[in-house]
Parts: sequence; C-alpha cells; structure tokens
Amino acid sequence: MPSMEIRPTRIELIKLRRRIKLSKRGLDLLKMKRSALVMEFLKLAAEIRGLRENLRKDVEEALNSMVNAEIASGMMTIERIAYMSGESNVGIKPKNVMGVRIPVLNIDYEKAVLSEQYRALSVPIPVDEAISKFEKLFRSLINVAEKENSMRRLLHEIDRTKRRSNAIENILIPNLNAQAKYIRMRLDEMERDTFTTLKIVKKKITSGDID
Repeated sequence: MPSMEIRPTRIELIKLRRRIKLSKRGLDLLKMKRSALVMEFLKLAAEIRGLRENLRKDVEEALNSMVNAEIASGMMTIERIAYMSGESNVGIKPKNVMGVRIPVLNIDYEKAVLSEQYRALSVPIPVDEAISKFEKLFRSLINVAEKENSMRRLLHEIDRTKRRSNAIENILIPNLNAQAKYIRMRLDEMERDTFTTLKIVKKKITSGDID
C-alpha cells in the first residue's frame, strides 16, 4: 500500500511515471543480460564435458608414458632430466564477459637447461614422449580449471541478476504503480471537490446569495 506521505501533485505523478518507465527498461536489460549469461554458461558446460572426457585419456596416456620411460631409461635418468627442466608459472589475466570478470590462465615457462634442441638430441625417445604427454596433461588441467572457475562466476552472476530482476518486477514496479494510482485517485478527488465547490459558488452567484 502506498505511503500516505506521498505528495499528491501532478509533478510527483510525472516523476513516478518516469521511474516506472526507467524501471521497466532496466528490467528488460537485466533479462537480456541473464539470457546472454545463461547461453555462455551452457556453452562452457558443454565444453567442460568434452574436456573432462579428454582429460581422463590424457591422464592415462601420461601415466603409461611414464611407465614406459622408466622401463626404457630408468628412474635415475628421468630424475636427472627433470632437474634440468624449468619451472612453470600460471599467470592470471581478467576478461570481461557481460560485466563478469573472468580469469584467463596462461602458462609461463622459465628458461631451463633442457631446451628443445637438447631434448631432440640427447633425451631418450620414451622420456621425451613422457615429457610431451605430461605437458599436454598440464595444459589440459589448466584449461579445465579456467573454464570451471568461469562457470562458477557466471552462475553467481546469473543468480544475482535473477534476484535483481525479480526485485524490480515483483516489488519495485508494483510499488511505483500503486503510488501512481494513489496520486491519480487523490488528484481525481481534488478535481471533483474543486468542481463541486465551483458549482456551489456559481449557483449562489446566480441566485444572488453572494453580495
């Protein structure tokens, strides 16, 4: 129910109608944003399903390659080559998707003794294959982690957008409409009262009751 403290004036009614119009426009934009976010979420969900299936295959291949490398070259050789490898760092850069800041992960490899040329010339083939398989697995894990994090952020924004649109549609706009209706009714009453008063005054003037 509208507050009785609302000033029943035409200016106030015009302001309320403008607020209603802006609220409806904002509601439409929020619904469009939510639809776009849902589409992006579903797209990511489909990508992740495929990536997880490939990830199982990558894990299996990496572990098998490690077994083959150990059999062919021995653990001592594998550990020696591992010490020659550089460490990898994961960097984060934000990306904006419909107002949602989504982290994009990128891998930076430090300079190492084990260069591409050295691997090609000196590293046994089974060990080199194991290195390649684990590098592929690492990239796949980073890719899945990035997309799962993006999904969580999108889901949070979808829920937040839904709550905002529901508040505007079910609370704000009905309240503004009720206030506008109250002012319109009060203005109509005031017009009727004024009209009645004028009729009485006119009648008294006509009958000569007013000096």
